[in-house]
Amino acid sequence: MGHNSPLNISLKEIINLINTEIRKELFQLPTDRKVEKLNSIEKPHLTRKETADFFDISISCLDNWCNQGKLKPFKVGHRTYFKKSDLLKVLFDQ
Repeated sequence: MGHNSPLNISLKEIINLINTEIRKELFQLPTDRKVEKLNSIEKPHLTRKETADFFDISISCLDNWCNQGKLKPFKVGHRTYFKKSDLLKVLFDQ
């Protein structure tokens, strides 16, 4: 038995629309928190450990991402760093 709203949208369609919008919002929450966390870091780059922690991945996974070209590290002496802007690109391309 389908109840119709004044806009001729069935109850099932309304429920599906609400569920879709809720899923979108829930998916966006972790990304928003990560962006806030990244913005709270005052320096323009992160170390390997900080980058792995930011993405909640292991260092070996981070190394794989670099080898695959997903992230582009830069070196200062023997230290490896990642630009915050590059991290945001990866975050929003996932």
